[in-house]
Amino acid sequence: MPKIYLLDVTNRDGVQTARLGLSKLEKTMINIYLNDMGVFQSEFGFPTTRHEINYLKANLELAEIGVIKTLRLGGWIRAIPSDVEQTFHNVPNINHLNLSISTSDQMIEHKFRGRKTHDDIIKDMTEAVDAARAAGAESIGANAEDASRTDISYLVEFGLAAKEHGADRVRYCDTLGYDNPFTIYDNGRNMAEKIGLPIELHCHNDLGMAVANSIAGAMGVIDGGQDAYINTTINGIGERAGNADLIAVILAAKKSKDFAQRYELGGAIKLSMAYKISKFASYAFEVPIPLNQPGVGSNAFAHESGIHADGVLKDPENYELYDFEELGRGETELVETGREICTGEYGGISGFSHVMGKLEVPVKFPDREKANEILELVRYANVESQKPLTEDQLLFIAKYPGIAKKLLTLTPLA
Repeated sequence: MPKIYLLDVTNRDGVQTARLGLSKLEKTMINIYLNDMGVFQSEFGFPTTRHEINYLKANLELAEIGVIKTLRLGGWIRAIPSDVEQTFHNVPNINHLNLSISTSDQMIEHKFRGRKTHDDIIKDMTEAVDAARAAGAESIGANAEDASRTDISYLVEFGLAAKEHGADRVRYCDTLGYDNPFTIYDNGRNMAEKIGLPIELHCHNDLGMAVANSIAGAMGVIDGGQDAYINTTINGIGERAGNADLIAVILAAKKSKDFAQRYELGGAIKLSMAYKISKFASYAFEVPIPLNQPGVGSNAFAHESGIHADGVLKDPENYELYDFEELGRGETELVETGREICTGEYGGISGFSHVMGKLEVPVKFPDREKANEILELVRYANVESQKPLTEDQLLFIAKYPGIAKKLLTLTPLA
């Protein structure tokens, strides 16, 4: 039976969100958390973008030394040969790529402004796939941007061409959130049956249906005989109204009526990481978690009305589909209300040593020279993020100072 795999795009689509962004260290922590959670792949960045190069190489190094063990790290580029060439020049050891090009008549006519035909789109994509395979890419996804507004017969033609040239899957992008669960089920099944490749579902939330569409599309793809890859972002962060929320997709796949009996998630997802990864993304993006966010919102397990309170006290299953502990919730959170010493870009060795000593896993340095080396990296990390670092970030810098230095190094053109 084909399965559903999660391919998170927080570090690509999420960071494209207007007014939002992440530091390279924050992006790295997200990759580590996604790995620990059991997510299949992270679209971890843009290998043709110069300021991403050191970050991408540093994360691939983390994979080589086993810090990122199971999570695949994939880059996003345009489906043109020059982007492929630039990618392998910048990041020679990148193994996984998604190559993206617009396919709808709207985009061809009003984005490319007559410079490309339908045949040109397929030609660019296949030449890019050929180039990526020749350069040593281990897996290649061919992305049809604005697929939901693309004629299905052309999508099949696009997918068959991608398959012929060695692509591993086709990404169906509901770029404007235009689909509904019925149309995306039909298109997903149609493409899976006629193309014979796994299909990715990349859904936006402009009409509030990104999670429902992702689940329905995956059902169609699996019913069509192929593996389905659902694109997610943490807390649904993404362009305009956002993308399919990672936690909500997992909950829907595991808890919705009859779904888990018919459709299976690939790999072991550690749902107990949900609250931690959601809180970190909220802190890093500086976007509060909505109080009604499935599973992780402050009201997700709150009950006030008499009937509900009475029912949940008698048996939580009366009014809760899943237990808060499954999502890693229930621990007491301590908040400093008195004297507090923080790390910062202007911090000194005494305050820094105090903070590191108070961590849940205290960090002690062999000598003052080593402590000063780590402090300098922490200062630079604070300059980049403009907020106090989390405990996990401080521990990461202390444990992997060489990699942290690469993450904090930006190399502009001379």
